[in-house]
Amino acid sequence: MARQARALATREAIIRGAAVVFERLGYGNASLADVAVEANVSKGALYFHFDSKDDLALAVIEEQNRISQVSGTAIIALGRPALETMILLCADLGRHLMTDPVVQAGIRLTTEAASFQPQVIEPYRDWLVTFENLIRTGIGEGDINENVAPDVLAWFIIPSFTGVQLVANVFTSRHDLLGRIRQMWEILLPSVTVPERYDDLRHLTRLVETPA
Repeated sequence: MARQARALATREAIIRGAAVVFERLGYGNASLADVAVEANVSKGALYFHFDSKDDLALAVIEEQNRISQVSGTAIIALGRPALETMILLCADLGRHLMTDPVVQAGIRLTTEAASFQPQVIEPYRDWLVTFENLIRTGIGEGDINENVAPDVLAWFIIPSFTGVQLVANVFTSRHDLLGRIRQMWEILLPSVTVPERYDDLRHLTRLVETPA
């Protein structure tokens, strides 16, 4: 049991170290030697847990997706209206992107997925399905315009968020990310809400920068 606990701790340390390296250098420039140094483990210990850089990158993405799913599930469990829930989910991921190295690296690796095989689409699919379902619920709740196609809007929101966080990272290392996410929703809301509901819903954009 103690040996298993040590092995698990070593694996977690390697994933955390890899996240720091991948976020700093990107997939192409990172090496397993860099990861071993960052994680403070031997190369032998690293290769015991991961066969290749691809395996390690996929493990970081898997852990990032797990963190995001756990946090997102907690937000959905609050039972807030669907439109509010979507905004809270974007704000929550934005905060993780500002503070959590694993989430930062996982998102970067997902956008660099063409650099290694197999290509990673599950995180994007999860977010698209989640938002498509929330949009349908929002239509049923009378907040989102019934003329909006849920799948089309989901495909607009998720890529928009991805672009916003990428550009924020380039310009400010994501220091202004929450403000940029709020601006994204300020532009979106008038286009997707039921016109008669917009004045009652426009305050929701402030939730992005409200302390969690």
